[in-house]
Amino acid sequence: MSLILFTHSLVSHRNGCVLVSEPTTLRWHAEANFAGKYQTWAKTNRFELMLPGDIKDHKEKAAHAQQAINSHLTEQKLAEWVVPYSDKLFKTAAIEWLIATDQPIQALEHLKFKDMIDVAARTTNGIKIPGRKATRAEIMRIFKNHLMKLKVTLNVCLLILTISPYIF
Repeated sequence: MSLILFTHSLVSHRNGCVLVSEPTTLRWHAEANFAGKYQTWAKTNRFELMLPGDIKDHKEKAAHAQQAINSHLTEQKLAEWVVPYSDKLFKTAAIEWLIATDQPIQALEHLKFKDMIDVAARTTNGIKIPGRKATRAEIMRIFKNHLMKLKVTLNVCLLILTISPYIF
């Protein structure tokens, strides 16, 4: 007995029932009633199993194989990729920075610039440059701290000036 699955729809009326032969309906019916016979026939004829349960198993196996590959792959974002250091690359970047920001040539010789480069050179996986808001907030914080220290210093000096006329 061979099993044939129709690929086109047939509608027939038998005993007041409507029978529809859809490929998916036939596959479910074949799986429910003839799964063993179908699988032995498919193996002997080297036919790929096409029952819904078999298709689901194939998809699960393929997804599992894909998961095994995905665990070994990592995506690198362009911003996270670190360019290896070279003196030539640093020289080019420094000169381009001078030109783009309209800095004087002496800016490369400034002590604070050298300190900044020394700090950045100690990193192992690149640096994160703060945005405008963060930079502005940090400048305001540094300025406020400087004013507070200046106020403390000037208050001490005023105290000495007010006491000094009585000393002499």
